[in-house]
Amino acid sequence: MRILIIARPFAVHGGVETATSGVLGALVAHGHEVHRAGPGRQRPQAGVTDHPLWLPPLPSGMRALALAAAAACVARQAGWDVVQSHERTLTQDVYRAGEGCHRGYLDAVGGGRSRTLHHRLTLALERRVFARTPQVVAISRAGAAEIERLYRVPAARLSVVYNGVDLERFHPRLRAAHGATARAEAGMPPDAWLLLFAGSGFARKGLDVAIGALAALDDRRSRLLVVGRGDAAPYRAAAGRAGVADRVVWLGVRPDIERWYAAADVLVLPTRYEPFGNVHLEALATGLPVVTSRVAGGAEIVDAGCGAVVNPDAAEVAAAVAGLRERPTAEVRAGARAAAEPFTFERQVAALEAVYKRIDGRNR
Repeated sequence: MRILIIARPFAVHGGVETATSGVLGALVAHGHEVHRAGPGRQRPQAGVTDHPLWLPPLPSGMRALALAAAAACVARQAGWDVVQSHERTLTQDVYRAGEGCHRGYLDAVGGGRSRTLHHRLTLALERRVFARTPQVVAISRAGAAEIERLYRVPAARLSVVYNGVDLERFHPRLRAAHGATARAEAGMPPDAWLLLFAGSGFARKGLDVAIGALAALDDRRSRLLVVGRGDAAPYRAAAGRAGVADRVVWLGVRPDIERWYAAADVLVLPTRYEPFGNVHLEALATGLPVVTSRVAGGAEIVDAGCGAVVNPDAAEVAAAVAGLRERPTAEVRAGARAAAEPFTFERQVAALEAVYKRIDGRNR
């Protein structure tokens, strides 16, 4: 099939970006002719033809409209068997709701009352996308339920296709290869119980809760490692007020996230809104147990064998972390890896191909 994917430029250090790169590669491996259209220049990927979309410098809301218009010009070219968009555009056969619903996000983070032009335009695009796109793909059951509840998308147009993960890049053997050196690089004691928070958008992903959980642990030698993009200043201040400033290490954005999974003892992601963070899959694939919140789509693959699912509350997160520490390490790490192994890119592509078969000339 000749497939056009509309997606923003991506790099290998982000969860969404890694997921996009992986599925494009798997589509190529399955024999499809794959093209990508998006703003800016993209690092070349083997087998993928890039179509850069030029956008003028505009405020974020207007830029979203400009992207929709530019993407439509490419999507309307003859010859595509399937046009799949990962962005809120207006001319596609399949919309992959990788970011969930903007409306649901605003409700979750308390942004429902005062909405800027950016939010209003994003919501308008979202309404049209869900109303008119022939097939909508959610990345978790919770995401599909939210789309159905907020936008009344019928079951015939709505599918769940979980992300895949690179099971070689993220592997338990990395702990022996990189765990000790990564800890030393971050100035972490080799015997400290190490919590890892990985994600950009600190408020949405619950960094304040992770800091509170660190403070609530009885073990004062435990540490928290923060990897990701965001304004750290208010969280540094919160760590100071909680008396744990000297136990939190800030690494910023890192392209070698797999080394930090290997260095840690548990991933803590007490998110307030998350359709399905690829960080869940990456951590589990590396053999790292996960403590996450009930609202995370990734919670659908976390059970007692590989972690814990709790409310985004510091005391509950701390109790879950303490409980995991009491369990045999080898057992929990093996459970984590086993939980991730079914989620291959090949499985993801097979599910997408089933969606593509529902597209025909009548509903394009």
